[in-house]
Amino acid sequence: MKVAAIQMVSSANLPENLACAARLIDQAAQAEARLVQLPEYFCQIGLHETDKFAIAETFGDGEIQALLAGKAKQHGIWLAGGSIPLRTEHAGKVTNTSLLYGPDGEVLARYDKLHLFSYQDGCHDIDERRTMQAGSEIVTAQTALGRVGLSICYDLRFPELYRSMPSVDLLLVPSAFTESTGRAHWEVLLRARAIENQCYVLAAAQGGTHASQRRTFGHSMLIDPWGEVLALLPAGEGIVVGDMHPQRLRAVRSSLPALAHRRIPLFSGLAG
Repeated sequence: MKVAAIQMVSSANLPENLACAARLIDQAAQAEARLVQLPEYFCQIGLHETDKFAIAETFGDGEIQALLAGKAKQHGIWLAGGSIPLRTEHAGKVTNTSLLYGPDGEVLARYDKLHLFSYQDGCHDIDERRTMQAGSEIVTAQTALGRVGLSICYDLRFPELYRSMPSVDLLLVPSAFTESTGRAHWEVLLRARAIENQCYVLAAAQGGTHASQRRTFGHSMLIDPWGEVLALLPAGEGIVVGDMHPQRLRAVRSSLPALAHRRIPLFSGLAG
């Protein structure tokens, strides 16, 4: 069962980004991928953090969602729409939302990013809390490829999110990791999530220099339940395609049944 991660270097121009996404989705479908994932912010990485307000859509309506639904139905694939900004009841806040479409073009699951990124290093000042509203629910969905767990970028640093999910066969991690944090932590965190949850991890990333001069790390990849990297694209736009094998999942879980051995001791307070 082939899956594909799309890597982009999204600009501030919405039509340009949608055209690129459509072309790469077509390419992944031609490679016989049954599930295709776009990166975080595939529709826009703007010059300013408030640029997302201009393209934010109402859930269930808008050209970004129409593209995703149309491509899923056109190719008969499961399509994970990276992340897009959706309007909230607060004028100055949007959600960072990942929508999973089924082969019929209908939304199967909606996940709003739980953990909002903040990073300051003297050169960068990023704080998603200024413009985003955090989600509140853990989301998984049943597909023809097995149960899929949804997450977005910074969520990757919080293993308790993934352990709170029912057993999943595939974790989706659309991202726009910065160059510096990606170089230090991206692969090791992805491999850890695959190993500790004994599942495949598909990570679609932004990978290049954007209009704001922000640099993203790229390295979109597919990782198996043993933590082995099966496919990787270091930088630039393109696709990563690899296979999920149900027998590999069963073999890892039966030979080392760590999930079945998991115990959560009760905290009894500090001694002394």
